[in-house]
Amino acid sequence: MRGENLTVGYFAQHQLDSLDSKATPLLHLQRLAPTEREQTLRDFLGGFDFRGARLDEPVLNFSGGEKARLALALIAWENPNLLLLDEPTNHLDLEMRLALTMALQEFGGAVLVVSHDRHLLKSTTDDFLLVADGRVQEFDGDLDDYTRWLADYRLRNAPVSNTPVNADKTDKKAQRQQAAALRQQLAPHKREADKLERELGLVNETLAKAEAALADSTNYDAANKDKLRDLLAEQAKLKVRESELEDAWMQALELLESMQAELEALS
Repeated sequence: MRGENLTVGYFAQHQLDSLDSKATPLLHLQRLAPTEREQTLRDFLGGFDFRGARLDEPVLNFSGGEKARLALALIAWENPNLLLLDEPTNHLDLEMRLALTMALQEFGGAVLVVSHDRHLLKSTTDDFLLVADGRVQEFDGDLDDYTRWLADYRLRNAPVSNTPVNADKTDKKAQRQQAAALRQQLAPHKREADKLERELGLVNETLAKAEAALADSTNYDAANKDKLRDLLAEQAKLKVRESELEDAWMQALELLESMQAELEALS
């Protein structure tokens, strides 16, 4: 049942194509707020890094990241109390990804987000929904639990070998050769997964140190503004690297589990 005062803001990648390619960012916002002062609109768009001449350039010349920023700005202007976000960080640069994460952390309404950005999910969500086998249900766990669940799910749903019990020796020999080849392929993938896990651990440690330094109030003194700027830049850079490594590690684990399931099916 829709709430009486519910206002919904919806963002998806296909919305970028619905922007008026001949209109400027300022004109897009003026269409939403025709009675608002132009300077107010310019100031608002400046918060999304649309400043100077860029405010008056047509969207046609914009990159995917700039179009995404504009779409998010138009949603933010309408001040919804429910946000539906489908891969909101696609095309966004590091600074805007961090800004979006911080904005969602401070958002007073409800957010439903679909994303492969593990850092965004870790930083902005309280609960997870699991979509599998045609059903949607609450997931009791975090992203690491989901990685383990996915690996187990792939194993449970791996194709079962339908080779007849009385298969001839040629078929069995071919299976053994295929299994041996698969075991050889497993080794380098296992090393790569272990390497990613170690690198992720190092990044996590470095990020923890940077965040501990940011928790030190002395770093916010005027005399330490350069140090603070460097710390914030390092934190943002490490968070992106952490997200990249987590994605790569998860993909490596999924591949390993898939290969192991295939190997078991050959046994």
